[in-house]
Amino acid sequence: MTTSDDERFLAATADRLAALPAVRAVTLVGSRARGSHRPGSDWDLAVYHRGGFAPQDLRDAGWAGDVAETGGRGGGVVGGGIRLRIDGRTVHVHHRDLDVVEHELAEARQGRFRVEPLMFHLVGIPTYLVVAELAIGRVLVGDLPRPDYPEALRRSAPPVWRGLASATLAYAERHHAPHGRVAQTAGLVAQAASHTAHAVLAGRGEWVTDDAELLSRAGLEEVDLVVAGMTADPQDLVSGVAEVGRIIATA
Repeated sequence: MTTSDDERFLAATADRLAALPAVRAVTLVGSRARGSHRPGSDWDLAVYHRGGFAPQDLRDAGWAGDVAETGGRGGGVVGGGIRLRIDGRTVHVHHRDLDVVEHELAEARQGRFRVEPLMFHLVGIPTYLVVAELAIGRVLVGDLPRPDYPEALRRSAPPVWRGLASATLAYAERHHAPHGRVAQTAGLVAQAASHTAHAVLAGRGEWVTDDAELLSRAGLEEVDLVVAGMTADPQDLVSGVAEVGRIIATA
């Protein structure tokens, strides 16, 4: 498939999505919007709606795929989504409620956010993720704001994330590592590293929309080596947790 084929596919798909009831805008998000995609990367599209949106409308569009009901991926700010096959491509369509997005944009500008659970995200997501999508996404149909990273959020978010990292790592150190619990220790270490990565990127004023490149963007790849070397020896686990503590403290 050529670049021109992809652009025709993108335009045609966006137009069909924009024609759905209540949809006000369609954007390209994810790795293809950031320019970090690979030739076989999936396509991520977001549809922004205001009131009255029904996932059934996506089913009725006639594409093959699996539609998640609103809140079906964990609820909260992200709404829901669908995985489709369109013209031989895997396409993820995420639906975003404009009322929710506008509220979280106002909150982010005041330095306020929450952390919500979401499937496949190791430590959940900050509610400013939907603001990040506005900032990074490529608008295909409609009109949407493109916010800068709020200075208030740069100040408020890092200490919140670092507090979560510290508490998580301390729990691993006290309650799992001394007992040789490899899975629990490794899991909490990975969470603490992800918390820290969010802190680092927030401090830089860099938006985050997924977990895929979180640790590498924050310069925390060394944590991978520590986790890979963990054994069931309690002393080894305690040492590993301490090493991760050193890594994240200097991130």
